[in-house]
Amino acid sequence: MSEPIQNRYEFVFYFDVENGNPNGDPDAGNMPRIDFETNHGLVTDVCLKRKVRNFVELAGGGAGREIYVREKAVLNQQHQKAYDANGLKHEKSKLPKDGDKAKAVTDWMCENFYDVRAFGAVMTTEVNAGQVRGPVQFAFARSVDPIMPQEISVTRMAVTNEKDLEKERTMGRKSIVPYALYRAEGFISAPLAEKTGFSEDDLELFWSALAQMFDHDRSAARGKMAARDLIVFKHDSKLGKAPAHKLLDRVTADRQKDENGNEPKDAPRHFEDYVIAVNKEDLPAGVEVLRPFEA
Repeated sequence: MSEPIQNRYEFVFYFDVENGNPNGDPDAGNMPRIDFETNHGLVTDVCLKRKVRNFVELAGGGAGREIYVREKAVLNQQHQKAYDANGLKHEKSKLPKDGDKAKAVTDWMCENFYDVRAFGAVMTTEVNAGQVRGPVQFAFARSVDPIMPQEISVTRMAVTNEKDLEKERTMGRKSIVPYALYRAEGFISAPLAEKTGFSEDDLELFWSALAQMFDHDRSAARGKMAARDLIVFKHDSKLGKAPAHKLLDRVTADRQKDENGNEPKDAPRHFEDYVIAVNKEDLPAGVEVLRPFEA
């Protein structure tokens, strides 16, 4: 495994959805998540991390790339692996009293599970493996423009129960966003990466996950989602050379104007309806802009 990263990063990640539901809200009948004050669509950080985890699991790669939070995983069993690997017995809900042994358990989790190393984890369950603060963090993604979710009625020719055989069909509903471009912002801390061992190889895998994760996440609700752009601010030091918010504010996505310089009145329906721009003027010394999707 390569050395921990030595640079701080911030990034802006654009992705879009067409006639799909990027992140349903279980408290609202699985309707697309929305900011009810502005009607902008939302996608949670948890949703984005899930897709990164799924891609890393599909990509494989051997030791150090297991996934801690995966479907049907029993977390106490995951923690027990760390105790077994270090020849230790766990005491219910407690880390080993010896500091070096406690660190060995937590370090083993970081070394073997990509998502613990990247995103961190609270592992203080009955089989206690400690707590890790991850270097890679997402904010909620937010649609560039307000959205208007729709409920579409669908039919099924089959029935579930024998008593319903006389019915011609059964009805259902599907929630969609006709089109939306979403912006997610993220942060990568070199000092925290040093603590978890998040490496340059891990970072390259993370960029690959952002680029490809929607290609391996197709479903009836997410048939057409795409990663559109990734703008990365790389600092030449661990602590960084400029406030994150000032760098992120340099990235904008505006509606494509017509030949007269006017924005169209129609709702956006394609990625080409937008222009993504990065203001590189007077960029702080020690900060460079990277566009991994263009490499």
